[in-house]
Amino acid sequence: MDLKIYHIPALLQESVDGLNIRPDGVYVDVTFGGGGHSKEILKRLGGNGRLFSFDQDEDAYQNIIPDPRFIFVKSNFRFLKNFLRYHRVDEVDGILADLGVSSHHFDDSDRGFSFRLPGDLDMRMNRQARKTAADILNEYPEEKLSDIFFFFGELKQARKIAAAVAAYRRSKKIGSVSDFLEIMKPFAFREKENKTLAQAFQALRIEVNDELKALEEMLFQGMQLLKPGGRFSVISYHSLEDRLVKFFFKAGNFEGNIVKDFYGNREAPFELINRKVIVPTEEEQANNPRSRSAKLRIAEKI
Repeated sequence: MDLKIYHIPALLQESVDGLNIRPDGVYVDVTFGGGGHSKEILKRLGGNGRLFSFDQDEDAYQNIIPDPRFIFVKSNFRFLKNFLRYHRVDEVDGILADLGVSSHHFDDSDRGFSFRLPGDLDMRMNRQARKTAADILNEYPEEKLSDIFFFFGELKQARKIAAAVAAYRRSKKIGSVSDFLEIMKPFAFREKENKTLAQAFQALRIEVNDELKALEEMLFQGMQLLKPGGRFSVISYHSLEDRLVKFFFKAGNFEGNIVKDFYGNREAPFELINRKVIVPTEEEQANNPRSRSAKLRIAEKI
């Protein structure tokens, strides 16, 4: 599968530079996708270096790199520590995560990630998982749907949207992207239509894939796996992800609460490499419009 068709990696050089790669080191790309970041890491590794790359989507398997230093792990990155232990790896020199949805997913109407394409309302990253976006809309209580749209989509009209979903499904089962667009029509005003729909689809996608909890688990396990001096390089695409990464790098927890010792010294597991978030250049944004919302944070294990 052509990498350009599958996904154009955002902040490629900046994120891999941030790992400060040692040629004989052990690295993990927890979001393999089209393999763009993994290939760049392999370019910088020597003969004794190793790269483990995770992806739960079976489509990513088609992009596997034929390199003896490369190990592909078909799994959600929330199981990072278990799979590395299986491969007898107890510590690593760096971890890279590109948390965005691949262009491949947005452009595949069968997956239901995009409101621009007709198709089933699926949104599962792992197609072996049971729960689809349609299942959520048809089965969840109205109050729970409201919480999802409010907290994961940051939609002010979350309660009204949830009520509209409940009213629609009483007469017809929700199954397609067009069904959900019909429900959203009164809430997606012309000047903010794309933004509102993107937020609603984001909310469903996060719930389907349990994305924020999985991210927390991966970050915590990554902190345990990194050697002192090892680095985390994480690209996020919306405020919910970025906030978790920012707080975790700053304080070692997801609330951002700084812990101090008896003497008042700050106890944090990381040193921030970039205090100001790194964003794509204007040139990159022009060449790859989907990179516009990308934010890169880099931290080093103390």
